[in-house]
Amino acid sequence: MIRPQLPSAAAPAEPRLFEDPLTAPVTIATREEDIMYRHYSWEHSYFSGKTRGYLRFKERAGALGPGFEDILATPDLIAGRLLVKSQSNTIPQLEAPDGTWIQDTSDIIDFVEAAHPSSPVVADPAHSPRQALASYLIELLADEWLLVPGFWERWFFSEDGREPSHRGYNEQQWGAVLAAGQNGHARRAAGGAFFEQAFGISTARTDPKAVYAGLVQLGCTLETEHAWQASQHNVLGILENHFAEHDYVFGGRPALADFGLLGPLYAHLYRDALSGFALRTYFPITSEWVERTNGEGSLNARTWDQKLYSLDGDGELVARPATSNGGEWLGDDAIPETLAPLIAVFFEEMWPVLTSTIERLSAFMASDDHTLGERLPEKSFTASPGFFNQQTGNGSLTHEFEIGGIKARRMVSAYQVWMLTRIADLLDKCFAGDGGRESLAAWLEQFPRGAELLDLRDLLATCPVEKRGGLIFSVAAD
Repeated sequence: MIRPQLPSAAAPAEPRLFEDPLTAPVTIATREEDIMYRHYSWEHSYFSGKTRGYLRFKERAGALGPGFEDILATPDLIAGRLLVKSQSNTIPQLEAPDGTWIQDTSDIIDFVEAAHPSSPVVADPAHSPRQALASYLIELLADEWLLVPGFWERWFFSEDGREPSHRGYNEQQWGAVLAAGQNGHARRAAGGAFFEQAFGISTARTDPKAVYAGLVQLGCTLETEHAWQASQHNVLGILENHFAEHDYVFGGRPALADFGLLGPLYAHLYRDALSGFALRTYFPITSEWVERTNGEGSLNARTWDQKLYSLDGDGELVARPATSNGGEWLGDDAIPETLAPLIAVFFEEMWPVLTSTIERLSAFMASDDHTLGERLPEKSFTASPGFFNQQTGNGSLTHEFEIGGIKARRMVSAYQVWMLTRIADLLDKCFAGDGGRESLAAWLEQFPRGAELLDLRDLLATCPVEKRGGLIFSVAAD
């Protein structure tokens, strides 16, 4: 995750990478809407798309209590409120009506689901273990694997000398945050200054930093970038075929998997000037799904609760759900056959990286370089502060992986182990249901190494972790 130091509104021309927390006070007026959830986000933020679409769905379903307000996370709000409350400037963040502050998208959704269980986005694991597990696997794939080609596609065409270039568009996007409230010229100037200084566009290949350094550390290099792109296009082709038959991942109502996929597909593909053109041109049905799942400003998409009207014999209006499958998930814990290729991508491409991550992190935690209870690398798009030597080059927190038949190295992410721990907790609930383990075993056997997931708790035994806010720590084994 990129963590830029955003300039204050008074000094838009001095952007730099995040170094020290800012504590400048900021006041938010007290008003009736203060009882609502507050979602601090950017429209061009990868992960903001995930939680914003989710909150819109819960609100439209009448399942979000007082509702929510989407608040632009301007520099003064980040400095004076977000950093003060969460000690993090990572976007998005959620402020609950009771004052609870949540920073991570998975934590945000878990929190809201517990507080507002009606119209759930995760199937009951005791009764629908396959749909529950598939949703978590797709969320992990979207959050931590599709992120790499999504970031590459989002920024690649901003490099110096690219033709066509979407640099102007990206400058405007950053300027909308950095110089909010100023005129268009000032916003573009602020965005341009930040884009060059913080991202190093002019030296992206020779001296990569920020997003480009992160891409290298995640294994997206000159040698592998087109393999990553091919992987992404394969996923888009799978989704195009799937959404031709079902309006959402599991039928006619969105699930956690839909909102996970919305992160990369909305902010980093659909909205962007160049990748958005390609998405609409080559994957129009998936583009329609993006509009439908985003839940606002749709050009041609049905909403999940929309109805189609016809006339009965007396000329009276008769309504039926406009979305597929009667506007509900498929019954009997069914996983559409069109979804199987996407789960296969998880096991063929990402699962070997995840198991290697467990092994490398276990070795690091057992080494003299780490003491039990200490901080581990946090969720970040680049090497975490204090772990640069370990997470770059051939460091102890790097490992070899393969994409499209090309071998490369990438950094190890402790956050992914936490996400796997979350899936292990879900599996415990699945196994508690009558025949849950057997049902999952029968479904997983179609995927390479799929059966290994059934023993995930044992795989994680050597590297127990916990997340406190936005930080990851090692903990003693149970």
